[in-house]
Amino acid sequence: MSGTIVAKIRFENASYQTHGELPRIGSHAPDVSLVNTRLHDVSLMHWSDKRKIMYIGISVDSEASARAVIRFDEYAAGCDDIALLIVSYDLPFAHKRFGQAHDLQVAEGLSAIRHAGFGENYGVLIVDGPLAGMFSPAVLVLDENNTIVHREHLEDITAEPDYKAAFRALGIDIDE
Repeated sequence: MSGTIVAKIRFENASYQTHGELPRIGSHAPDVSLVNTRLHDVSLMHWSDKRKIMYIGISVDSEASARAVIRFDEYAAGCDDIALLIVSYDLPFAHKRFGQAHDLQVAEGLSAIRHAGFGENYGVLIVDGPLAGMFSPAVLVLDENNTIVHREHLEDITAEPDYKAAFRALGIDIDE
């Protein structure tokens, strides 16, 4: 694996490393190829006319990721020009089941199962410990041109993201 080990995460009172770092604010987001719940490959071009909040998580079946997805979906409701992209290694079927079980209105579950490189390209691939191969929790906010306008790496995998900061980066105030 090439690149620098940069970020650390905490899980069960131990620290582990991720590969690389999140894309920098002002940079163009690396393109992606992910699998949606209809089993289609999609890239960022699929949402070319929208601003994007990308929540990257361990799994929709983990408590912290589930909470974050549900809250982001609640806050994004009614924001027609925002795509809420939920990225993990979960199978598309798990994303679909989770979305239906929680009546998600905006969140789009996306799986990295077919396409290697997402974790490295986005600096979220956990490289050691029991979660090796999964994605470290993070939030990226992209404008309609896929320029990064906000980023947050969650060092503690049980922590929730700063929802206000993510929406504020798009000029939207939310009440928590």
